[in-house]
Amino acid sequence: MKRIISVSLGSSRRNHKTIQQFAGQTFSIERIGTDGDKQKAIELIRLLDGQVDAFGLGGTDLYIYAGNRRYTFRESAQIAAAAQKTPIVDGSGVKNTLERRVVKFLEENEVYRFQGKRVLVVCAVDRFGLAEALVNAGSAVVFGDLLFGLGLPLPIRSLDGLARLAKVVAPVITQLPVSFFYPTGDRQLSTRPRFSRYFTEADVVAGDFHFIRRYMPPSLAGKTVITNTITGEDEALLRERGVATLVTTTPDMGGRSFGTNVLEGVAVALAGKRPEELTAADYDRILNEMGIQPTVKRLNP
Repeated sequence: MKRIISVSLGSSRRNHKTIQQFAGQTFSIERIGTDGDKQKAIELIRLLDGQVDAFGLGGTDLYIYAGNRRYTFRESAQIAAAAQKTPIVDGSGVKNTLERRVVKFLEENEVYRFQGKRVLVVCAVDRFGLAEALVNAGSAVVFGDLLFGLGLPLPIRSLDGLARLAKVVAPVITQLPVSFFYPTGDRQLSTRPRFSRYFTEADVVAGDFHFIRRYMPPSLAGKTVITNTITGEDEALLRERGVATLVTTTPDMGGRSFGTNVLEGVAVALAGKRPEELTAADYDRILNEMGIQPTVKRLNP
């Protein structure tokens, strides 16, 4: 049995363990939250290094991309450096491929038509594949990176604007603590509505669930939400808020969906290679072998 451990800066109340089958192999998958404690994450990785097949790094990003350049989050790199033997991944390797496929899947299976729909992507700088797929599908998209990441009343409405922002902001934010702009620890469990009009005006709300939960208004009636890292408690909350349809880009594993870092960890373990040796085409092939498809749930038909 292969073992994948996702070490997250998120809340330990969201911990989960499950046994899953992928491509004919059995995986033990476990998510361990450190409640925002970076040192605890480092110590946990050091303790398990060499004893597991892959680490996922959750509750943060290791890399974001602007144009053809990759930027590394300093704080995340310090955590990842604790893994000297076992590969450690943050999900960015599969995210670009996986999230593009979700938009295509929803259209081809007539689950949702994006042409002319208003979409809010709560943070797109680390989800350019999803952002581009939504725009190419004909949506009118608002990117909330400045709204929700930095608290500035500045919506972005084009891919060019998003790319320009990334080139300016990426070198700066990657040097800051992740908690400066992203909900970690118990902040993942509380809601403080921010810029509610952009949620209200949208037909679809997409992107990182912790951003959505942190800043969503009391009502999301009739909306479609495209996200991942959803627990049963999260699903109940979205149902209570009136969400019509929930789409998780990662599959249900034992009653919840995990982050892309877990899927990338599984993919790396299946490939038997270091992450830096795998290309986008490799990940696409492995995701097909794993039979990965989105999960669609009608919460309020």
